[in-house]
Amino acid sequence: MRPRHDDPLIPEDVQARDLPSAARVELKTLSKDNADWVAKHLVMAGRLIDSDPELAHLHAMSASRRAGRVGVVRETLAITAYAIGDFALALRELRTYRRISGSNDQLPLMVDSERGVGRPDRALELGRSVDRTSLPADVQVSLAIAMSGARLDQGNPDAALAELEIPQLDPNRAFAYSADLFHAYAEVLEELGRSEEAARWRERAAAAEAAFDQADVEEHETVDIIEEDLGFGEDELADDDESDVPDESDVPGESDESDDEDESDEPDHTDDGTEESAASDDDEEGEPDDGTVPTQG
Repeated sequence: MRPRHDDPLIPEDVQARDLPSAARVELKTLSKDNADWVAKHLVMAGRLIDSDPELAHLHAMSASRRAGRVGVVRETLAITAYAIGDFALALRELRTYRRISGSNDQLPLMVDSERGVGRPDRALELGRSVDRTSLPADVQVSLAIAMSGARLDQGNPDAALAELEIPQLDPNRAFAYSADLFHAYAEVLEELGRSEEAARWRERAAAAEAAFDQADVEEHETVDIIEEDLGFGEDELADDDESDVPDESDVPGESDESDDEDESDEPDHTDDGTEESAASDDDEEGEPDDGTVPTQG
């Protein structure tokens, strides 16, 4: 017997068309009324994920009860489960989403969920199972941060630092993901007792945030960061440039390992009446273009 689930209320101003078009396409295999109902719950989950993750999760659960075989629905349920700290559920839903969609864009969240259930070794194995060069740049960065966290869980800060020394660790340019990467690098440097370097990378993170915000560019674009604004000397920057180049031996390669054995054991939350949907092709963001927007000095 299923536990009772009361659907949370949806405000009258919420419309199905508020859901991004790519997500609405995935709901087209549902009946019109059901698709609209599911879309509204997904909209509410997105609105509430930061301010009230518990309520966002209830909306995601409601959507899953009606459309549990739709990729974006399982992805949303996974994200809200992660937000409330239910890492086992998040991992299970992410595996289902990955199987339905064929996308690896949520691999960093899967790695972090493995960490959340206390399996850093498995997290690292999972992170190495995919060729990182096949992932969008922002996903590569998120994966590096998650892998670095797993190394810290193992008590190995040197390896954690190496995980972050990726091509995107460029102090001279800012992308939407740069500040998070710089902050993560600073935290590991602090863990290693390299406080002065950590402070410089925190300043770079702040500069990246400011430069990106002030330039008013699209997420995939890039802006230059003028190092003089940070007050660094040329010698310091030269030292940093040498230390920031990753050793190729530290970059994990592609592995034949996979988590298929776990996917076969996971339960399907779909009700018997749920309509089956074919997973739509995800629009993956490509590598950023080379256009730069100089910041004001």
